[in-house]
Amino acid sequence: MNRFITIEGVEGAGKTTQAARLTDVLRREGHDVVLTREPGGTELGRRLRQLLLDESSLAPTAQTELLLYLADRAEHVERLIRPALDRGSVVIADRFSDSMVAYQGYGRGVPIETVRRLDDFARGGVQPGLTFVLDLPAEEGLERIRATRSGDRLENEAIEFHRRVRAGFQAIAAEHTDRVMVIDARNEVQTIAAEIADEVRRRLGRST
Repeated sequence: MNRFITIEGVEGAGKTTQAARLTDVLRREGHDVVLTREPGGTELGRRLRQLLLDESSLAPTAQTELLLYLADRAEHVERLIRPALDRGSVVIADRFSDSMVAYQGYGRGVPIETVRRLDDFARGGVQPGLTFVLDLPAEEGLERIRATRSGDRLENEAIEFHRRVRAGFQAIAAEHTDRVMVIDARNEVQTIAAEIADEVRRRLGRST
């Protein structure tokens, strides 16, 4: 397995929490780990993130939104992800290419092959060796968010959009069973973290 691990899923599934927990576990076990996210893993990415997610921003067209995410990805790969992998680090990303297929493809309706072709160009051959999709009904994820804070622009999209996104992640997981592991995000945080950590240890051990 290559050392690039991504954590994906619908809004409110717990991706950020699990990415941080996995990072802590692997660092305690002696791995050099880079934790990052999309959008926003670089300085330019942080500015793009504000444009993409700020509720006060003007809503871009589906095509513009896709191109902004692609700019973030290209910068992210070349400035952070590829150099970290080249020096032997484990890279854990809170979202990557699968989110683009699920959100811009299945969610927005941009042709899937167009999304994948442009993403191939933006990531320049870099792809995860292991992906976890944290799965739960879109309604439950949004309820979690709204219990603690007001949502960002994407989180406040209509429920039908989020249902399409979830269906997209399920389709991706079914297509890439060698790389993608689906986790029930309705389980306890500790249970999910242990399941993820066990699978990562198994894969890393097998590749050494």
